[in-house]
Amino acid sequence: TVDESELLTVPDGWKEPPFTREDNPKGLLEESSFATLFPKYRESYLKECWPLVQKALGEHYVNAALDLIEGSMTVTTTKKTFDPYAIIRARDLIKLLARSVPFEQAVRILQDDVACDIIKIGSLVRKRDTFIKRRGRLLGPKGSTLKALELLTNCYIMVQGNTVSALGPFSGLKEVRKVVLDTMKNIHPIYNIKTLMIKRELSKDPELRSQSWERFLPKFKRKNLKKRKEPKKKNTKKEYTPFPPPQPESQIDKELASGEYFLKERQKKRKRVEEIKAKQADAIKKRQEERNKAFIPPKEKPAVKTKKGN
Repeated sequence: TVDESELLTVPDGWKEPPFTREDNPKGLLEESSFATLFPKYRESYLKECWPLVQKALGEHYVNAALDLIEGSMTVTTTKKTFDPYAIIRARDLIKLLARSVPFEQAVRILQDDVACDIIKIGSLVRKRDTFIKRRGRLLGPKGSTLKALELLTNCYIMVQGNTVSALGPFSGLKEVRKVVLDTMKNIHPIYNIKTLMIKRELSKDPELRSQSWERFLPKFKRKNLKKRKEPKKKNTKKEYTPFPPPQPESQIDKELASGEYFLKERQKKRKRVEEIKAKQADAIKKRQEERNKAFIPPKEKPAVKTKKGN
């Protein structure tokens, strides 16, 4: 009799046996193909490493074609291809090469225990300046944050343009995606790196494997230190009244109130002339005061008497 709990757990060091020709001796019935475009700046690099790509895919009986006119890479199965998943790995290989991942790293995708994840981050942040700032935060000073993340997840990470390409084991890819998306949501990657370091230490203890790790993991509270800028002009809402505002006084109403309406035209003209003369006199007086300022002597400092030495 075997305990059911032992059947559900995967033993340490267990590895799935490789897929061989004996598992599929007759090969594939249909031909499958995938194609992807690559940017112009990758053309020279792909031309250099393409013989190595063809050699690596040839071991899995998959053909690879490079079209420099269209700017595309194509992979297709052959009659000798026996592994049905080889074409999916070949598709991921050309995708990684198009996303500026070097061939030495991208060729690892052909291994059984390695997978890849291409995370699109371009549409997660609205403002371009904020996006560049957060993407730089993911890299860290001189790439130190990215290097720490690579060591903790056992993944190769490449930040290029609007995407992040990750290559490694499935468990590591899951953590990389979480860290990248959190960074784009304005959560600093150092918090997630600290959590990963604690998890790494806890996984070494066999007693804690079956227990919850919530009590050991740090809980970071989000603090908004910047205060919201208050607007210069505050619009205060007036009390609602169903009645319309009072009509402004017309010129005739003003003249009636001051009694000017009943004056004769000659008197009105004389009054306007007197007002103009009064304004002119005020202006002349102010101008004269400004001129006289130049003739006012400055205040002299009081003379200090020096004591003569004996």
